[in-house]
Amino acid sequence: MKTREHGSILDEIDLRLFLPIVVNTVLLHAAVLLARVDTTYRAIELNLPVIWIGAISASFALLPAILAVPVGRFIDRGHDALTTWTGSGLVLLACAGFQFIPASAVSLLLNTAVLGVGQLACMAGHQMVSVRASRGQRGRDAIFGYHMVAIAAGQGLGPFVISWLAGSAALPPTLLVYRIATIVALACFVVSFGVTMAPKGGGAGRAQGSTRLAELVRVKGLVAYIVASLVTITGLDIIVIYMPLLGAERRIDAGTIGMLLAVRAAASMLARLVYVPLIDLLGRMPLTYATMLAPAASFLVIALPIPVWLMYAAVIVAGTGLGVSATLTISGVVEVAPANARGIALSLRLTGNRVGLVLFPFLGSVVATASGAGGVFIVVAAMLAGATGGVWRGHQRREQDG
Repeated sequence: MKTREHGSILDEIDLRLFLPIVVNTVLLHAAVLLARVDTTYRAIELNLPVIWIGAISASFALLPAILAVPVGRFIDRGHDALTTWTGSGLVLLACAGFQFIPASAVSLLLNTAVLGVGQLACMAGHQMVSVRASRGQRGRDAIFGYHMVAIAAGQGLGPFVISWLAGSAALPPTLLVYRIATIVALACFVVSFGVTMAPKGGGAGRAQGSTRLAELVRVKGLVAYIVASLVTITGLDIIVIYMPLLGAERRIDAGTIGMLLAVRAAASMLARLVYVPLIDLLGRMPLTYATMLAPAASFLVIALPIPVWLMYAAVIVAGTGLGVSATLTISGVVEVAPANARGIALSLRLTGNRVGLVLFPFLGSVVATASGAGGVFIVVAAMLAGATGGVWRGHQRREQDG
């Protein structure tokens, strides 16, 4: 991948350090998605009330929200690889727990909580090792783009396996799915040891000193990037959750809705593959604004009673824009945060995303009850526009301070 102005992007990436991260990322997200989706089916088998299903799902985000800052501080002391190893071990422990501990509401909740902590630790470690594997800003941009593609690949593998195993049955073979998740998690754990520790006294996580949380949130532009990350990730999730409801309201068949979602996912992945050339062509900040405002406009279009062919165009714009802007918010957090607090900042970003994925679908259900699924897309469009304004203001303040 080359441009006229720059050499090969691969020259700016430490492949020996980054490739184990890519493999670990794919396996991690495949195992987590297998376990989480299968847990819902297991809860259905147990005839658990809906409130228990909600509590089990929420437990995935609750402990990570509490542990984000301690995990971030641990990483900032130079323990990004150790955090990745530990997170992979926790994911393996949770998947084994799903398989071998007799199923009950409590066991599903506890194993899901451990799974959430393991994923948080892995992802926070991945992001800091990715910073360490880059040689310069362009290398970092490329790494984050490829990393997001790896996440999408793992997230796609999990549901595909469940669909293949279930066939035409109403429920998949839950114990078999847990067994496969455990095998994938074991592979993830083994691969994690290919991630090497930073040299003593060096590495991205070994900057001297520490930054208190209160000081960190006052860093110009940081909160804006964390909010933008929350909104862009939530936007991707809202499409998945509420496009089927929108289709039901407009009498669009499930096959067409499935194709719309597949096109959205493909657009996001393709956009991430050309992420660095887009930055070279348009510039970082103009690209950030464009890839947040374009999905906002497309969400407004989706909310209107439009023909299906126009919905395809809208989801392509949304998928492309959100795929790029979600990646840009990661590099934005790294760029704005102090070097000795990047681990905490990235952990806060992940926690914000988790909270958003729990909170906003619930709020969306309230909006949908009152105004239909189209109202949810209008709300997310407004959130994207507001988050864009926040990023712009943060950038202007940093520019004024030199």
